[in-house]
Amino acid sequence: MKNTYIIYICAALAFLPLSAVPAAAQSLSLEDCLRMASENDPYLRNARLDTRAAQLRKQEAFCEYFPAVSLNAMGFHAVNPLLRIGVGDVLGNSDAANNIKNYVNTVAPMYGIKPVYETLQFGYGATLGLTQPIYAGGRIVNGNRLARLGIEAARLQEGLQEKKTALEVEKKYWQLLSLQEKSQTLDRAMELLDTLSRDLTSLRAAGIVTDSELQQLRLKQGELRKDRLRLKGGMRLAKMDLFNAIGLQYSCTGAGATASDGTPLPFIDDIRVDSLPDRLDAPRTYYIPEEQQARATGEARLLELQLSAKELEKKMILGESLPTLGLGASAGYGRYVGDGNFNGIVYAMLKVPISDWGKNSRKLQRQETEVLKARNEKEYLDAQLILRSRQLWLELELAWEQLLLSEENVAFVEDELSRCQSSFEAGLVTLSELMQAQTALRQAQDSLTDDRIAYRIAISEYLSYSSGMP
Repeated sequence: MKNTYIIYICAALAFLPLSAVPAAAQSLSLEDCLRMASENDPYLRNARLDTRAAQLRKQEAFCEYFPAVSLNAMGFHAVNPLLRIGVGDVLGNSDAANNIKNYVNTVAPMYGIKPVYETLQFGYGATLGLTQPIYAGGRIVNGNRLARLGIEAARLQEGLQEKKTALEVEKKYWQLLSLQEKSQTLDRAMELLDTLSRDLTSLRAAGIVTDSELQQLRLKQGELRKDRLRLKGGMRLAKMDLFNAIGLQYSCTGAGATASDGTPLPFIDDIRVDSLPDRLDAPRTYYIPEEQQARATGEARLLELQLSAKELEKKMILGESLPTLGLGASAGYGRYVGDGNFNGIVYAMLKVPISDWGKNSRKLQRQETEVLKARNEKEYLDAQLILRSRQLWLELELAWEQLLLSEENVAFVEDELSRCQSSFEAGLVTLSELMQAQTALRQAQDSLTDDRIAYRIAISEYLSYSSGMP
């Protein structure tokens, strides 16, 4: 009979819906989030497409070194011949010419000859041409140099976007972790009150504790339950923010939900992030000399590329005032007058701009002002990059000092709570004082969590400042 019950129970469990089985909790590390953001962030994908476009632009500029080959074909058919030549057209209008014209008009039909020559009523032909630039004032060479700078600039922009995306995801990750740590602190505080409630209930039965004290405890438990609800809502919003940033699909309605393609979606409350390490290293572990850090930033290299690009654009304008030399060849077949035939030609082209010298001179002077502006901007922003490095270091040191103070405060409040609890058991302090000590500990632990997260974010900002180089 016992075995029969077991069989019935197993059969009933087999027919239960899958949604009734609780889903396993899913844990996300910071590396997982950064990897998913790198794959799914639209701005980062667009930055990679910009890099690809710059590479194609370089290939486009490189084609200017090769000959330009073209094939031209033409054909026509006119209603009437385009060319009519008679005796009068050749000899002009005179008595002798008119006499010859009249004689030809009379004799020609006798021999089957037309007195007027007609041609170009139809024709066709095709030509294959090749032109090789020999010298173009340096515009081809400088254009290719500009294209190479464009590739490097696009890669730097991609690196900066990757750094920006990673920093934003880290901040969202640490914000969620902060709420998660506070939730654990709240759970421990509620466990302490639940234990205290059971103790006080037994003491109330013995007449040692009053109803008023029990009422105070229940009110405090109610406040913590409200705090838990608010914290749960905040954690859900923080998760939504993070998951949307990294492209992670999830469900807010519970286990068993699926995506449009049928893939099961994890429930949002079942997804957690990894905890912080118990001990964080001091700022000296991460120190980089400020000038070295500023020079290593992608922004510094972009400023150098901007100045180089302006100087190359100046050379391109200068090339517009220099002669252009090219060689060409053409061969083709045509039939327009008489029988068709093949022909070919080799030629050289030299173009010397004369009237544009004045305009290009002013254009060159205008570009020189752009070069000076880029140089001035680079000098100023180089100093700003060093200033930013100093600010990040000061913020890192300040966050570390605040973290140390919070750790000291937690240790002090824990000692106070232990002393207060011993005094409460000895009847030396009231229940209200004990709950105040527990609340102070929770607040100190929450403050420590905030300071630990703030220090970790400060580390990320400091280290990522010089990580924009490809």
